[in-house]
Amino acid sequence: MNRKLGSLLMAMVLLTGSLPADAQQSKRLNDNWEFLQQDLGGIWEAIRPVGKGNPESVPLWKTVTLPHCVNAIDGVDPDVNYYQGPAWYRTQLTISNPYTKGRTLLHFEGAGQKISVYVYDKLVKTHVGGYDEFTADITDAVEAFTKDPVFRKQFNGKIPVSIRTDNSRDLEMIPSSLSDFNIYGGIYRYLNLVYVPAVSFDKLFVKAEVDKDGKAGKLTITPRFYDPAFEGGEAGIELRITDPAGKLVQQKTVPMPVEGPEPVELALKKPRIWSTDNPQLYTIEAVLKTIHGDVKHTVRTGFRHTEFVEEGPFLLNGKRLLLRGTHRHEDHAGVGAAMTEDMMRKEMIMMKEMGVNFIRLGHYQQSRIILQLCDSLGILVWEEIPWCRGGLGGKIYRDQAKRMLVNMIEQHYNHPSVFIWGLGNENDWPGDFPAFNKDSIRAFMSELNDLSHNLDPDRKTAIRRCDFCKDIVDVYSPSIWAGWYRGIYTEYKSVSEMEMKKVRHFLHVEWGGDSHAGRHSESPDKALMAVKAGGAADERAGDASLYGGAARVSKDGDWSESYICNLIDWHLKEQETMPWLTGTAQWPFKDFSTPVRPDNPVPYMNQKGVVERDFTKKESYYVFQSYWTSTPMVHIYGHNWPVRWGDAGEEKMIKVYSNCDEAEAFLNGKSLGIKKRSSQDFPAAGLRWAAAFNRGNNTIRVIAKKGKTIVTDSISFQYQTEKWSKSAQVKLQKLSEANGIVTMQATLHDVNGVQCLDAANWIRFTLAGDGQLIDNQGTSSGSKYVQLYNGRAIIRINTNKGKSVLSATVPSVPSAFAEL
Repeated sequence: MNRKLGSLLMAMVLLTGSLPADAQQSKRLNDNWEFLQQDLGGIWEAIRPVGKGNPESVPLWKTVTLPHCVNAIDGVDPDVNYYQGPAWYRTQLTISNPYTKGRTLLHFEGAGQKISVYVYDKLVKTHVGGYDEFTADITDAVEAFTKDPVFRKQFNGKIPVSIRTDNSRDLEMIPSSLSDFNIYGGIYRYLNLVYVPAVSFDKLFVKAEVDKDGKAGKLTITPRFYDPAFEGGEAGIELRITDPAGKLVQQKTVPMPVEGPEPVELALKKPRIWSTDNPQLYTIEAVLKTIHGDVKHTVRTGFRHTEFVEEGPFLLNGKRLLLRGTHRHEDHAGVGAAMTEDMMRKEMIMMKEMGVNFIRLGHYQQSRIILQLCDSLGILVWEEIPWCRGGLGGKIYRDQAKRMLVNMIEQHYNHPSVFIWGLGNENDWPGDFPAFNKDSIRAFMSELNDLSHNLDPDRKTAIRRCDFCKDIVDVYSPSIWAGWYRGIYTEYKSVSEMEMKKVRHFLHVEWGGDSHAGRHSESPDKALMAVKAGGAADERAGDASLYGGAARVSKDGDWSESYICNLIDWHLKEQETMPWLTGTAQWPFKDFSTPVRPDNPVPYMNQKGVVERDFTKKESYYVFQSYWTSTPMVHIYGHNWPVRWGDAGEEKMIKVYSNCDEAEAFLNGKSLGIKKRSSQDFPAAGLRWAAAFNRGNNTIRVIAKKGKTIVTDSISFQYQTEKWSKSAQVKLQKLSEANGIVTMQATLHDVNGVQCLDAANWIRFTLAGDGQLIDNQGTSSGSKYVQLYNGRAIIRINTNKGKSVLSATVPSVPSAFAEL
């Protein structure tokens, strides 16, 4: 890790406190929750005074911690549809508001998808939308309940809070259930208990402006107050502005009418500039002073200037910046959408270390923590509302879309990382309604576009894949999947240039392809021979299907890491020769769950990530790193390829991904020579060697140099020359055991015991006994039902300090068993 990135990461850890605005009187409500995955007959069933064991205590609740996702496990269970329906959470709170006549709030950072909040039996708040933040003011309900005898008698002075979540399918809400991602239920982001005085900040909008030369900066600070019980009186705001080094640069106290707050403008000469390499953040601290008490709101912002050149590149602070991007869904192995702050931080650091400077958050408003991380790491953001596929609904549908756009812009307005507001995705995709009316979709897209510009005139609007609306928004991305859903990957550059000339501002988001982690190929581009060239920008709704239609790699390819590395390698080397290109965003960074892909090698998973759902890096991660980073690195392709195959004496390709100037490869201790890196020498930028492997064990080592810096890498593997016939037997082998976790590998062999290294059969693991399969993780080594990768599959078992029997079953082959 270089020194600059290291300092960025340290600053990020210090700056990403993630409490809501009035932070000094706020705490996360993570513990002491009970959960029920079904509906109740009514709120009374959540608060009925019965003890454990009483027949009236059913249905049975279980203890959970927040954040919590209803679909943490079943979202990728190969044997069931994931649950879409009501669920309940309940807890008891000790309320102690320090402010006289203060307000007590529950601040939700996100919950899915329809929410009802109760204090005892009183409904205090409903919210529709699984991704925007909202607040439930429980003050009056709490006060009323404390006068009820059951406050002391049944609840011992605590406040019962019950929350109903509901992610049922509903055609009149967004996102569509046709979307290529799970529409999760639960309180899957942080929930905070907040105390504020009678008058407090609702929002503090901060606009940081600077000219492209960075000479003149201006801050415009506009407060909006929350005052449901305001009884008059004066207010004042004390402002403190500190620079990125913590130095106070301005301090000012201004009177402020509560009923009509006005903007405050402050000028700064030569402010320190926010950029993707050096994300300098200023801190605005505002203290609201009224007769009801003081309350503080802190905002971090940055000064940067963005510009899209018409039919040309993107400029940040007056200089061209090639946007090197990816995508993100809120989804992770074992937790679904309920990622913790530590998980989110790890994910964003992995992106930055891969060289990312841009991200499109697909396809909904994401956690405030992610935006804070992008601010502090230097990652530009395209964030969008979840108007995704299906067509266009009625008034309820449209009102929700507009409300979510307003909330997204207002809640994330202050983040310097955000430079594009997305209005929709794949809105040319019908299916939710009998009629599909392009004119109506255009009219509503125009309405959203105007709304976005009225709320935020300085940021661009954008959509992806809806050609009949591309003239409405500021920035447009067509659908170009060269070498995956359509065409071949060598068409990428010419197709992109053709599409660029059709719009004012072109930004290509979503490209790449699926790879089944651990699957490799000795001839990865073989499927391209059957694919018709042309039409790489003509993706259609049915192209993701694994059945029917014209030949395409997504259907007819091997889904190997080898092929995807070649596809990515080609795209990246071409992007370096496209001076007019604003940038791109590969789809996505991490594999994620989806209900519309039950037949993928890991069922219900979109496997286009460069890391698996549990953060395990695929080989393609290092291809990006070799093009996008400057800290010296080197990586030999094939770290998770234990057995290669071919004829005795046959020369095989060795590929090395590195950003160093040169590299020397060694096979079994013998030098294969030094190669110079050249980005246009495909594949692997010229760092490739042809050599014949020994039968059996082989070791490859590489030494790479960049200036005076030397980095190395090595791998060991087997080389199999024996040919295999039809698969006939499954074998189980223990690979390791540690801390009560056993790692087992199943391999498929022919009648002679030769491993079938091209086998992609389905395999199912089952377990009987004391242990438990670690499955439903959405990974190639964490799935009970999965396609083999090169004739093998891995599964892990928690033994629970007992005995179990593991079985591995491949259709038409006798099952294998192993005692654990």
